[in-house]
Amino acid sequence: MFDKMRRSVLAGMAGAVLAVAMTMTPAAAQEKKLTVVATTGMIADAVRQVGGDRVDVKALMGPGVDPHVYRQTRSDIAAMANADAVFWHGLYLEAQLEEFFHDLAKRKNVVALAESLPKDQLLPNEDYENRYDPHVWMNPRLWKGVVAAARDELIKLDPDGKAAFEANADRHLAEIDALADYSDKAFATVPEASRVLVTAHDAFNYFGKAYGYEVMGIQGISTESEAGLKQIEDLVNVLVDRKIGAIFVESSVSDRNIKALIEGAGAKGHKVVIGGELFSDAMGAPGTYEGTYIGMIDHNATVITRALDGEAPEKGLNSKLGS
Repeated sequence: MFDKMRRSVLAGMAGAVLAVAMTMTPAAAQEKKLTVVATTGMIADAVRQVGGDRVDVKALMGPGVDPHVYRQTRSDIAAMANADAVFWHGLYLEAQLEEFFHDLAKRKNVVALAESLPKDQLLPNEDYENRYDPHVWMNPRLWKGVVAAARDELIKLDPDGKAAFEANADRHLAEIDALADYSDKAFATVPEASRVLVTAHDAFNYFGKAYGYEVMGIQGISTESEAGLKQIEDLVNVLVDRKIGAIFVESSVSDRNIKALIEGAGAKGHKVVIGGELFSDAMGAPGTYEGTYIGMIDHNATVITRALDGEAPEKGLNSKLGS
């Protein structure tokens, strides 16, 4: 009942803010740059990389923010009302915003970029029937399709920028190719018996499929799913029986379940350490290398490889990690 009332209030608020915004002179009419609101850091980065100096991008969700449970604020609604376009990920990643975006799309340019990907390249969502796993950015080669979608949508919005958008996209897609090649080589150095990734939630299935790693998440694909005691106990037994010595925390998910695994394994005489913090549903801090898509995945690839006894340079592909 509370959620239904809250959605009704937010919908009314959104309508009021949009009505006021529509009577104002659009920002795009006053400035040459397009204004775009993006939901996640990854979507915002794709738009920035392609848009270059022709686009101003505002990201709704910063470092450490969980997109699965995020709800729009009044300031978010105002920003979206005044933007030329709103780009979101889709595939039920922003589950609490989906209804709002479908309504907003009736009067604004609203695009779910990841939903442009071919369905035969998507993995099923085990938490929700007839849905797909949204964490496609974990496979750089698959993420290229999202970058291409951002390019195509920006060209529709600003046809005069076509040449610039295409050139920027080509440059960024080449960077992603280099990142994918680096990841291939790094992950291949990990001993086969160690190619098991245990994390806080199931955000890494595309990674597992791309690189041949077994992936185990304590929670499901959505962080809204709860991990039961039996599930944690079962994972403890896996860690002990298979002598898995490193597991990973995530920057946007509580580490309490990870600590429970470590304590449970320790109680059975098996030492497990935290192999590092991975970026799952959010990137690093703005202005840092890890605050870009390239830096985010470079960080993950390097940390995973080194923690699982593989070989990767401490500073990563571009020697920028931690800078």
